[in-house]
Amino acid sequence: MPAASSAKKKEKIIGTVEHYFDRIGVAIVELKAPLKVGDAVVFRKGETEFTQPVASLQVEHAQVDKAKKGDQVGMKVDAPVKEGTEVLAA
Repeated sequence: MPAASSAKKKEKIIGTVEHYFDRIGVAIVELKAPLKVGDAVVFRKGETEFTQPVASLQVEHAQVDKAKKGDQVGMKVDAPVKEGTEVLAA
């Protein structure tokens, strides 16, 4: 019925960057969907966008292989990201 949703590419928003630690290159992401090591994700804010695999995840400073919706995870990123950046499934 809604034309807008069918015309738009199906994009799954996995989460949003809540904070970025520039000295260590780690983004804190609030998850809206499960995420696991090995998944590929896209970071997008405005015209800036890059894709990378998830190499490691941490929940409360503990290394994990997967995280669930609602978790706040720390993940190493290949490029600086700003708060509010969307994290999408690649």
